[in-house]
Amino acid sequence: MVNEETAPYGSSTPTPAAPAQQAEASVLSVKKVRTVHLQQAKDAGEKFAMLTSYDALTATIFDRAGIELLLIGDSAGNNVLGHESTLTITVDEMLPLVKAVSSAAQRAMVVADLPFGSYEQSPAQAVATAVRFMKEGGAHAVKMEATAHHTEHVRAMVAAGIPVMAHIGFTPQSEHTLGGYRVQGRDGGQVLKETALALEEAGAFCLLMEMTRSDVAAEIDASVRIPIIGIGAGADVSGQVLVWQDAFGLRQGKMARFVKQYANLYDTLFEGASAYRADVRSGVYPAAEHRFDS
Repeated sequence: MVNEETAPYGSSTPTPAAPAQQAEASVLSVKKVRTVHLQQAKDAGEKFAMLTSYDALTATIFDRAGIELLLIGDSAGNNVLGHESTLTITVDEMLPLVKAVSSAAQRAMVVADLPFGSYEQSPAQAVATAVRFMKEGGAHAVKMEATAHHTEHVRAMVAAGIPVMAHIGFTPQSEHTLGGYRVQGRDGGQVLKETALALEEAGAFCLLMEMTRSDVAAEIDASVRIPIIGIGAGADVSGQVLVWQDAFGLRQGKMARFVKQYANLYDTLFEGASAYRADVRSGVYPAAEHRFDS
């Protein structure tokens, strides 16, 4: 059973290598991932991957690994800036992170999260914020946490030429309204289904669904034409996303049930830093080969 109180959070660029996992016939074997390719992937029954990224170095690595989408999430508030909540990060704090990722990524689609307080007031506010992320940050699309109330926000952004990914299910910016980190769809998910259809009709090119009962997520995926990216929403959706510090073991502590850890970077960095300190204190570093003696 899912622990409902466990929060899920948390130089020049080389030419990206061709993704090793993709067969030649893949609709995702493209030089630049765009919204149309994600739709083609869903239509063809292909899966794709998304990771968070907040800097040029990780963006370069993930891009070269073939990750199709890079998300500069408001989770940067926790994982980069050390905030206790995603709610406090601002547009001005996120913009340099978006710029860093978009400058480094050559193949992946770069998606910028609209932080809390930057879009809720009106469709016009949503458009203004999204324009900043695309114009100043270089993002290719934006993500916003959405309910059926936000269909006009989505419609306005799409009309302005901004691709919109709508985030439904558990929406962290609404954690206080939702009563904490709780799995969604346990009531059968009728409201979620209606929300998904409304956001698709408003023009969202993709949905991101978080912490939702797997059977409900599968039903919604079958009811909408656009692709769905899941995080804790089961396997019957087109894509998956994880926060990279969770997926690769940089962040420690209890992980949400849906997190699979593919590496243990915390131990690697800890051991490296400890060895460096020991070498400095003992005088082993810098050795002769690290000095300029002539």
